[in-house]
Amino acid sequence: MTAPAFIPYEAEAKLDWLGLTEAFKQGHQCPKAEIADSFLYRGKDTLLNRAAWIDGLGLAVKSATIFPGNPEKGVGMVNGGVSLYGDETGLLEAVVDFHLITKWKTAGDSLLGALRLARPDSTEVLIVGAGHVGHSLFEAYSAGFPGARVKVWNRTLAKAEAMAEELGIGVAEDLEAAVAEADIVTCATMSTEPVIRGDWLQPGQHLDLIGAYRPDMREADDVALQRARVFVDSYDTTLSHIGELKIPLETGAITREQVLADYYGIDAMRRESDAEITLFKNGGGAHLDLMTSRYVHARWLAE
Repeated sequence: MTAPAFIPYEAEAKLDWLGLTEAFKQGHQCPKAEIADSFLYRGKDTLLNRAAWIDGLGLAVKSATIFPGNPEKGVGMVNGGVSLYGDETGLLEAVVDFHLITKWKTAGDSLLGALRLARPDSTEVLIVGAGHVGHSLFEAYSAGFPGARVKVWNRTLAKAEAMAEELGIGVAEDLEAAVAEADIVTCATMSTEPVIRGDWLQPGQHLDLIGAYRPDMREADDVALQRARVFVDSYDTTLSHIGELKIPLETGAITREQVLADYYGIDAMRRESDAEITLFKNGGGAHLDLMTSRYVHARWLAE
């Protein structure tokens, strides 16, 4: 029996963003994923297990440990690993670095949405949020929209300036003005109150929303959803789980019919005119962790 591979973070040198989006498209041609999350707690510490099973791709369990006291010890707050199991036998095939899978899954998810929904001639990208995800979005969008000019806005200006200096991009100091100038706005914050106002949006824009993951979180207001044609990566992981859609659906600000498609209906995820506003909610989900892990594993073996 072949020993399972350990795939470290350094494996990202073997990956490319457009290749991952192709893997996502192929993964959604398989039978629909079964997914489940479980939580264990010890005081403020948490173990989150996200599991997915896709017939044809196998199984994956991504375990995340969230220990809020770690930074005081000089250790990252969030850690973990991904266990990848074979489709035919259920044997463990690989243990993959947690941060590698999370980075590429999250930004790759948004990139695929933008490739389907943003104008192909988009040249101005605004990243809202200067954290780790913002850095990943710069890499992904630079691959998908080569030559595009990128700016970053952050609530704390110094963080935006530091990211801009590191990556060689511009800084946006006025969020409303920066949104108005952008072709693509990609938002990765931890906000529970909308930071993007629908009144700011311009015809032809694409809005990519990533940060909200709890029922009380959202990054865009009702007007943004009402003005846009709305799409998600998965109905199952967004509509009743994340405040971005859960709240406006419950209040009647939008209807279920206004959420037009997810990746299991990817042919319907398309722009109908250059003037319309498109909105994509990136909800993540364990099935995308599995697809990403399978892509990483294949690239690791190929090299």
